[in-house]
Amino acid sequence: MLEPSIIKDDELDLLMADVSALYGYDFTEYSKASLKRRVNRICLLDKFASFAELRYRLRNNPGYLQRFIEEITVNVTEMFRDPTFYRALRDKVFPQLGTYPFIRIWLAGCSSGEEAYSIAILLKETNLYHKSLIYATDLNPGVLETARKGIYPMSQMKQYSENYMLSGGTLDFSSYYTANYDVVKFHTDLQDKMIFSTHNLVSDSSFNAFQLIVCRNVLIYFEKELQNKVFRLFDDSLDTLGFLALGAKETIRFSNLEKHFKQLDSDKIWRKMQ
Repeated sequence: MLEPSIIKDDELDLLMADVSALYGYDFTEYSKASLKRRVNRICLLDKFASFAELRYRLRNNPGYLQRFIEEITVNVTEMFRDPTFYRALRDKVFPQLGTYPFIRIWLAGCSSGEEAYSIAILLKETNLYHKSLIYATDLNPGVLETARKGIYPMSQMKQYSENYMLSGGTLDFSSYYTANYDVVKFHTDLQDKMIFSTHNLVSDSSFNAFQLIVCRNVLIYFEKELQNKVFRLFDDSLDTLGFLALGAKETIRFSNLEKHFKQLDSDKIWRKMQ
């Protein structure tokens, strides 16, 4: 079995070139350190005795690709993660969005959907859900299937409920889901205004005009050049005076588009001014 640091940089480059050429997934501008850690993890989990075995499996078994994509993309998320961010959406952003006749929101890199349901709950509580549409996209089709189902472990609900309350929620969080043994299913009326779809931030283009784009804790895994490319995509997709929300360690500052945006206080939320 491979040791955690056995994969060499040139082997990683070779593997990513294979994935791009055969399947159209381009990871060449992702953070190499992050990719290397995750590829080594795949080798350990799936008990490949050598790098050549992993490469052979990927090249000759298209069915293995989804497993590979699920492991190589980072899918750590939770509902109302970073409650102060959701408080800022509730208090500062949504009142502005409420002035629009229709609101389009893009959740880029939505993972398994917890963020989409969080946004839907927030829209309901601010009486904006009826005139909103949430586009939740991700590179990984496996996590999108989880998002569509809206079924999550009961064991996570205590933390999610605490996050919800800290974000300004005032209802009983359990009123949004139905419990069934060790899992819960969020109510289908939260999905009425959701569209789940695959979208590749690296290669796909803008597909609508949005008033809010949320992309949190995705860009930290991209090299600087790719970050700037994605920022241009967001700029092309965002209406003037629309909002862009990033993760705690991400910023549009120092990018070529910084002059187009104004930061809201100390929050990781930016408003497009031109």
